[in-house]
Amino acid sequence: MPETTVLLVDDEVDFRELLEKRLRMRHLALLTAGSGEEALAIVAGQPVDVVVLDVRMPGMGGTAALREIKRLKPEVEVIMLTGQASVEVALEGMELGAFDYLLKPVSIDELLFKLQDAAEKKRLRTALVGS
Repeated sequence: MPETTVLLVDDEVDFRELLEKRLRMRHLALLTAGSGEEALAIVAGQPVDVVVLDVRMPGMGGTAALREIKRLKPEVEVIMLTGQASVEVALEGMELGAFDYLLKPVSIDELLFKLQDAAEKKRLRTALVGS
């Protein structure tokens, strides 16, 4: 997936750096942010295909960030990550346009599979809109 740009958003530095390292080893074009506010600045300023977004963060949480990302760039796919299994939060995220929802600790293979699916959905949607 070298042509896909992924934005990884998580306030837990160790988790974010570990996931970043593992995704870069798989040759992904990767950007990182430590907060919802930082993520919005990146999404507004440069091309991003898929956002991997932590639900629980200080300041702007993942749900609020998802709402704003979809307002700014509706074509960007968002995969929500959380350490707490919450059906309510998952349903709210899906209603707001999240592509999918994964639990921490996330399997790198499962995340890569979801990233590929989300990137393909964005490519197909962009191709349909462009034609």
